[in-house]
Amino acid sequence: MYPLAQILHTKGYYLTGSDNNETATLDAVRKMGIPVMLGQKAENIEGADLIVFSAAIMEDNPELIAAREAAKHGVRLAERAELLGLVTEQFSKAFCVSGTHGKTTTTSMLTMIMLAANIDVSAVIGGKLRAIGGSGRAGKSEYMVCEACEFKDTFLHLFPNISIILNIDEDHMDYFKTMDNLKLSFEKFCGLTTDLIIANGDDENVREVLKKCHSEARFITFGKSETNDFYADYIKQLSDFEWQFSLMNKGTEVCQIDIHVPGKHNIYNAVAAAAAAYSAGIPVDAIQRGLDNFTGAMRRFEKLAEVDGVTFVDDYGHHPAEIAATLKTAKTMSFKRVWVVHQPFTYSRTAMLIDDFAKALSIADKVVLTEIMGGREKNTYNIYSKDLAAKIDGCVWFPTFEEVAKYVVDRVEPGDLVITTSCCDVYKVADMMIEMMKNKQ
Repeated sequence: MYPLAQILHTKGYYLTGSDNNETATLDAVRKMGIPVMLGQKAENIEGADLIVFSAAIMEDNPELIAAREAAKHGVRLAERAELLGLVTEQFSKAFCVSGTHGKTTTTSMLTMIMLAANIDVSAVIGGKLRAIGGSGRAGKSEYMVCEACEFKDTFLHLFPNISIILNIDEDHMDYFKTMDNLKLSFEKFCGLTTDLIIANGDDENVREVLKKCHSEARFITFGKSETNDFYADYIKQLSDFEWQFSLMNKGTEVCQIDIHVPGKHNIYNAVAAAAAAYSAGIPVDAIQRGLDNFTGAMRRFEKLAEVDGVTFVDDYGHHPAEIAATLKTAKTMSFKRVWVVHQPFTYSRTAMLIDDFAKALSIADKVVLTEIMGGREKNTYNIYSKDLAAKIDGCVWFPTFEEVAKYVVDRVEPGDLVITTSCCDVYKVADMMIEMMKNKQ
């Protein structure tokens, strides 16, 4: 919600808001002059012409109940996705980044490229980017970059001029039910795009979507192989956190690019961002500088600290494919052992993909689980972390963050890497572990 508040506030709209706990984001919103109430009360929405809520809000929320009643009397009610769509419609160069994995990183990379080109870009990012001081930016140009999330068909509310499709993998099956339904949604997303579609030509599901989609937009491909319009060549790993490659366009070198984020998968996120920027006419030197200045979005393999020879990293990965990519990257690095502390998110995803989670997490040397974060769900699946732990050799789980942190801190050794993974609040475990390690010194 925060980036939307930034953009609308800059455009002169009067906003108020509410939340259920104090955060740095709330503090930033208040500093913009936007009143924010703590706690969910029906009176908080009084006087509003438009009431916006996110998909995370439960049906029994008192403000949502009051808002639905107000809607009967002419007050406009909109889910966040609808508002984001209305905002994208205001821009003539809206870049919408879709895909099951890599959206936040690629959106952040593209934002950095535009800033390097001195474009006063607006941005809506699913994670925090230090260069813009948060997850959003309100610019005054016609350029906008935003994540296009497939969850509950959110991205079908958008008005993309240029779309990126990074990949299509099995996720949000509690909503889509089948892969065919998921691919159909991506087909519809392509159909909304007016100018250009930049698609992963190496992803079989993406290729199927491109064959079936009906769009006036032209499309180009990116990926690993030379059969794509854009691809990476002459790849070198310079260090654990640095890669170098040549950006190729139909066999011709466009430029040499350095990125300062770990993992070979991030090379292809960079290729996607560079292909979008290059195809939109952004100068090559801005593409190089933007990517060179990018050191990662927060919570995307973000290095938090090194204490007594133990390195702590936090990552947003909450799908088996994302976790596997993160842990495979970690295993190629120069650490003695890789620990993963994972917080499963939603009962449905854990139940449906339990074997995939077990396989992905088993890549690490040591696996520790917290309890499942149910999020918007109730545990009708009768699934618990102990069920996932039972499928992973040597895995342990604990009901509280404090127990998880103490278990790890009591057993780590110099040279170890500890990764916390989840889209929830497992980063609090990382903070606890770091503090415990410092107190041991």
